[in-house]
Amino acid sequence: QVQLVESGGGLVQAGGSLRLSCVASHTFGRYTMGWFRQAPGKEREFVAAIKWTESTYHADSVKGRFTISRDNAKNTVYLQMNSLKPDDTAVYYCAAGSPSSASSDPRAYDYWGQGTQVTVSS
Repeated sequence: QVQLVESGGGLVQAGGSLRLSCVASHTFGRYTMGWFRQAPGKEREFVAAIKWTESTYHADSVKGRFTISRDNAKNTVYLQMNSLKPDDTAVYYCAAGSPSSASSDPRAYDYWGQGTQVTVSS
């Protein structure tokens, strides 16, 4: 059982930046780590994923603005978010899934954090 704890959310003006962190309770060396988000009344949406090989995948809506990275020595995955827009407002979740893929489907991930709120004001 892997426990994930996100941090770094908050209120920011449009155009600003935030860095989210997700710390795992156990070493996650070979897990694929993902970030998802969910806005009120909407389904959970894929944001980015990173495999243990450090190959990365980003949703089209965040490409060029968000960057996922990981530090296996610290059991931590990050999401650097720049040029934030009001549409980025959501609860952001960290997830751990199979090492064999970097799926955008939430069902492919086995472990989830409790989420951190990101609010972007216009």
